[in-house]
Amino acid sequence: MRYDIEWMKEKLKEMLDKERYIHSVGVMETAVKLAEKYGVDVEKARVAGLLHDCAKGFSDEELVKMAYKYGVRVDEVLLKVPFLLHGPVGAYLAQELFGVTDEEIKRAIALHTTGDVNMSLLDKIIFLADYIEPNRDFEGVEELRELSWKDLDLAVLRAYDSTICYVIKRNMILYEKTVSGRNDILLKLGEEKHEEVF
Repeated sequence: MRYDIEWMKEKLKEMLDKERYIHSVGVMETAVKLAEKYGVDVEKARVAGLLHDCAKGFSDEELVKMAYKYGVRVDEVLLKVPFLLHGPVGAYLAQELFGVTDEEIKRAIALHTTGDVNMSLLDKIIFLADYIEPNRDFEGVEELRELSWKDLDLAVLRAYDSTICYVIKRNMILYEKTVSGRNDILLKLGEEKHEEVF
């Protein structure tokens, strides 16, 4: 299915501040390049990348309300760290406000912050594109960008590591899906890759 990307951009501009919108376009462009590299549907990557943060403009209280409205499971951790809900809520907004019915696109949007087990190539691409888009600037981002073009799974693993270290250093709550997602990648990489990891 073809989507009207220009229309989506205009609508997204109304929902996000300028910095977040620029980030979203950067994620879209990075996701397209990664999709081309790894043989993933480019149109799906373009839409998921552009819309991944479509719920980011809402307050914590609004995200919790919308999560309940859409039937998103809200546990004790998500009530304490409600910004994590912008992914799952964004998946529903992508359909309601942007007409996106494709389940793969919606799942990639839902998981782009936390990750999860059994991530598809599209899920991994959006998760990673969010980390390495050109406007990101943090220690280790260049190495992560380089790795992204060599080994997608290792790059996703490094992104998990970065997230987990960031959360632990700040004494924040670590979400279980992120831990499970990291373990899942490690298990699937197999013994032959463990030396590269450690």
